[in-house]
Amino acid sequence: MKCAPFDYLRAESVDEVVKALSDADGEGKILAGGQSLVPVLALRMARPSVLIDINRIPGLAAIRADHDAVEVGALVRHTRLIEQTEHPMLAEAARWIGHTAIRGRGTTGGSIAHADPAAELPAVALATGATASVAGSSGTRTITAEDLFTGALTTSLADDEVITSMRFPRPERWGFAEFARRHGDFALVTAIVAELDGAVRIALGGVAPVPVRVADAERVLADGGSVRDVAHAAAEQIKPTGDLHGSEPFRRAIAAEMVRRALAMAGID
Repeated sequence: MKCAPFDYLRAESVDEVVKALSDADGEGKILAGGQSLVPVLALRMARPSVLIDINRIPGLAAIRADHDAVEVGALVRHTRLIEQTEHPMLAEAARWIGHTAIRGRGTTGGSIAHADPAAELPAVALATGATASVAGSSGTRTITAEDLFTGALTTSLADDEVITSMRFPRPERWGFAEFARRHGDFALVTAIVAELDGAVRIALGGVAPVPVRVADAERVLADGGSVRDVAHAAAEQIKPTGDLHGSEPFRRAIAAEMVRRALAMAGID
């Protein structure tokens, strides 16, 4: 299929993006890497009146590090995330995103805003307690990852808002494990372990409409439980939906194994 007709605007500033989104009254879409958006347009699952290209806006492709976090601009490509050394967990997660062409074009802001339940970066954002810097008609604001993702492919962003950067805290220890049928396929389960300020956070992707923190498993770990008990608690807390890729018991078993692997990678045994 072909995309439905739309107007095209190449924005030169964030303010211009916000105005265009406001003028579109909910019918505007932002074009960055296009790796998630273009297939949706081609299938006519979305029919925006205007596409707003943000690729020429200066300052949105920067990576800045301070003593405890890394700020990643919305236009930072996945290949840049792999190459950077300031946040090793981000680099590892980005290696699992799609294939080479997708990693070369896809952007951090686009992946976060698309909010695919199986995507790696939203799960990393939740595990690390990341925050999104957002610009809109009412000004700028910061949204936590917990408040940003509201459902499958759905966020709390207003129609006139755009993510300008993500701030990812750097964990003291971390582990990342993912299961997919083939490398580059959508993840069936992603497990992420991040230790921040001495507390271990465990997040899972691909098992619910949004990334989820498994608080029961975190409590078992904090109480001195074994890795096996922690993995079991994580699997018991989630309520995955069975589909053609795997039944509910299958996804629970995979989640437990991925949690075990992520804990081992983080040096927690």
